[in-house]
Amino acid sequence: MPDTIDALLTAAAAAHPDREAVIDPEHRLTYAELDSATAELAAGLVAAGIGPGTRVGLLAPNNTGWVRTALALTRVGAVLVPLSTLLTPPELRTQLRVASVQVLIAAEEFRGHRYLDDLRAALDSPLTAPILHPEVPALRALWTTAEAAALRGDAAAVTRALAAAVTPADPLIVLFTSGSRGAPKGVIHAHGSALGAVRAGLADRCVTAGTRLYLPMPFFWVGGFGGGILSALLAGATLVTEEIPQPESTLRLLERERVTLFRGWPDQAAALAREATAAGADLSALRPGSLEALLPPELRAAPGARANLFGMTESFGPYCGYAADTDMPERAWGSCGRPFPGTEVRIAAPGGGEALPAGEIGEILIRGPHILRGMCGRSREELFTPDGFYRTGDLGRLDEAGFLFYHGRTDDMVKVSGATVYPGEVERALRSLPAVTHAYVTDLPGPRIAAAVVSPAETTVEELRAAAREVLSAFKVPALWLLLDSDNAVPRGGTGKVDLPALRALLAARGTTATTARTAP
Repeated sequence: MPDTIDALLTAAAAAHPDREAVIDPEHRLTYAELDSATAELAAGLVAAGIGPGTRVGLLAPNNTGWVRTALALTRVGAVLVPLSTLLTPPELRTQLRVASVQVLIAAEEFRGHRYLDDLRAALDSPLTAPILHPEVPALRALWTTAEAAALRGDAAAVTRALAAAVTPADPLIVLFTSGSRGAPKGVIHAHGSALGAVRAGLADRCVTAGTRLYLPMPFFWVGGFGGGILSALLAGATLVTEEIPQPESTLRLLERERVTLFRGWPDQAAALAREATAAGADLSALRPGSLEALLPPELRAAPGARANLFGMTESFGPYCGYAADTDMPERAWGSCGRPFPGTEVRIAAPGGGEALPAGEIGEILIRGPHILRGMCGRSREELFTPDGFYRTGDLGRLDEAGFLFYHGRTDDMVKVSGATVYPGEVERALRSLPAVTHAYVTDLPGPRIAAAVVSPAETTVEELRAAAREVLSAFKVPALWLLLDSDNAVPRGGTGKVDLPALRALLAARGTTATTARTAP
């Protein structure tokens, strides 16, 4: 069973050389072409000084070039550091420093950002090689994606030797994540742990050799790299992606490529479904396991019947789930499914270590060979309990049958009139309402519970408040509301997670108890 990127690419090319591996609107690569293209680029990278352990930042949008570059780097033992295209120059500088990035490869321009020029301006330096700058002390070179793609070298024999020497225990990737309240963390995963994590959930995510998987999630997130690139490689599936998803162009792509599995975002699926109906698009190739808004009514499940895949960057994606095309037992509806093989879940009192009885809510701890190997700048003693569990900061409970139910974050508990309220619980209740597409709940001084809700234009606060009272105790119903036309109006940080301080500021400034309070994107 392949347990390094090089072994995986070699095996996949041998097993199905002519099958398409990755497709974007302009390019496509078969498995044989992906193997040869990454080997050729790897030789150029090695000749340019990249080798085992070299930390290389990659800052670019989703396309076949991103996949080729990332796999070329990692098959010879370099450590990939994917960087968000949403980063501001100060945020980029911080992540380069935290991850000790030695070479940065960046798109010359994307959506108005000129990343390398902006970094030079932020550091007030031309950053010519060899770079020696105290604010990014490990950084030695900057390349555009075009410059990196053009690298060639007479180093094939050395490249093969380096690739053969990579082990499952060697570091593969540093993925940045942040809690809604915290600074970004550089999470380190090894070849074996990452591939094992993806392999463990592959069947439940309905990714098989015949799958044509559409994934708009950025490759710089674990959902894009693990849930997309590595999932397709392990299954021998075809990955379809694009740089900037837009309803009209995405529909054409789904239709043209006969995509069978859509794993994007729920609001994107809902928007596409509306566009598909208006345009008469043929999405008949989609199969169960896809986001349900795009499936015909007869293939949709009852609310809560299908598992909400649950995971985090530290677990390299989902560590808990259930077959995405199958209803769970009714007693488990609303759960995240069961832990995947290779990950042990314990529920403990927050800050404690002893397991709580089934049914009791506590902090979720995880342990096993698929979770993070470490974190930049953090010791093992800081990260893990003495018996090897990682504290996720999430709250949950396990039932008698081992199904995991999520109950919010340990740092999200709020006392309202002496009673405990978990914003995550309020969010889930609001999202269950027919008029709610998305809900974001937090606390404000008072304390008061406040909610930003994405809903149809005709929805009013009074209607939502009345509906919320049907599913929540009175003290949990938000006191302050803000109705949004789009999820785009929700403030997010560079890692894509909701920026809680900015959300609180938005709610404090524009939230209301009145009948209407709507903000456009």
